[in-house]
Amino acid sequence: MEESATTILVVDDEAIARDNVAYVLKKEGYHVLTADDGEKAISLLEQKEVDLVLTDLRMKKRDGMEVLDAAKKIWPDTEVVVITGYATVDTAVEAMRKGAYYYLAKPVKMDEMLALVQKALEKRGLRREVSELRRKIADKTGVLKIIGQSPKTRLLRETISQVAQLDCNVLIQGETGTGKELVARTIHELSPRRKKRFVAFNCGVFSGELIASELFGHEKGAFTGASQVKKGLLELAEGGTVFFDEVGELSLPMQVKLLRVIQERTLMRVGGTEEIKIDIRILAATNKDLKREAEEGAFRSDLFYRLDVLTIRVPPLGERREDIPLLANHFLKKHAPPDSVVPKLSREVVQYLQQYEYPGNVRELENVAQRLLLQADGCSVIEADHLVEDLQQNEITPSRMVAKTWPSLEEQEKNYILEVLDEVEGNKSKAARILDIDRVSLWRKIKRYGLDRPEDD
Repeated sequence: MEESATTILVVDDEAIARDNVAYVLKKEGYHVLTADDGEKAISLLEQKEVDLVLTDLRMKKRDGMEVLDAAKKIWPDTEVVVITGYATVDTAVEAMRKGAYYYLAKPVKMDEMLALVQKALEKRGLRREVSELRRKIADKTGVLKIIGQSPKTRLLRETISQVAQLDCNVLIQGETGTGKELVARTIHELSPRRKKRFVAFNCGVFSGELIASELFGHEKGAFTGASQVKKGLLELAEGGTVFFDEVGELSLPMQVKLLRVIQERTLMRVGGTEEIKIDIRILAATNKDLKREAEEGAFRSDLFYRLDVLTIRVPPLGERREDIPLLANHFLKKHAPPDSVVPKLSREVVQYLQQYEYPGNVRELENVAQRLLLQADGCSVIEADHLVEDLQQNEITPSRMVAKTWPSLEEQEKNYILEVLDEVEGNKSKAARILDIDRVSLWRKIKRYGLDRPEDD
């Protein structure tokens, strides 16, 4: 029987009744497991997920209610049908209250049982579909936080989506202000660890002693002022993700301690004597060339290779200038006062913003957008006068601008269609209505510009 087949666990201490139910279910094509008491059933559930449990109510050692409780605790989506020869309103109500799908009275009528099994499995299937849909929506929402339509930004989103599912350490490289922490948070939010904590730690802020206490925690009396036990950030992130920002700033002694955590998956609190097991995923970011630092002895090479299982490079803003208008508008909306009209950027301002070199990358663009809101207070359109005055205040001169480039008409049409398709999540019918063209014309343009995607309808 294939692992993907529907699995049903039949629990009954009466061998004949158990075997009869199992036989009928196997004939219908189900993968059937059996247990002759509640204790064995619970032990089996602790080892393997099943789709449905059919359990007798009254059994020695542990009864059907205990099997029901354990199944719902271990596998919340598993459906349970209680079978009893002592069916009463009270037992039925109690079973349903504890999460049972339904109950059957003995002697079991096989036709009735099969119909009930099918309905219970349909309910489980629908629940799984809803969970999967919610996951996809969450994934889509997560990657949309990485704003932009340039090829490098789209590649970054795709990489994040793929890496998020791989439970391994990731090194995120990029210049200051490119959004490395946003990338790390997005990886966490798209990962199987999303329901646990995301803990961010800036390695360049604390001294060596404080880093040890913050990361590993301390025991009572470990040092002056340690009046009680304190869990560190690594321990608090159990089951989740820890993000080490600017990991290249860690001292060599602290690098040794972090390496041990990664290798042994244990930690010891400051002043403690017992190893504490932890389950965390580590993401690290740096604006340095850690490989070169490792070669020069400024960073431990063994730690570098432990962190560098997968590498994501976050491109600087200068390599994705076509994203600047989208980012600027995003920041204007983000920082505009509540219930106010968000001003638009004039064409001249957009061109100026796209030509400027951003040494501070996305973070600097956000600061520029905030100052533009102040300069254009009450205006519906941000004009060049607002921008020039703003830039002059920050000693920004035209000499730091690059040559003006103009996208072709085809490039503009391609980017516009792509933006609309992303907005409607690939629905071509909706996209055609927004673009005010028929679906066939849209299909031809998609083929022409190579915008086909497997998820499109």
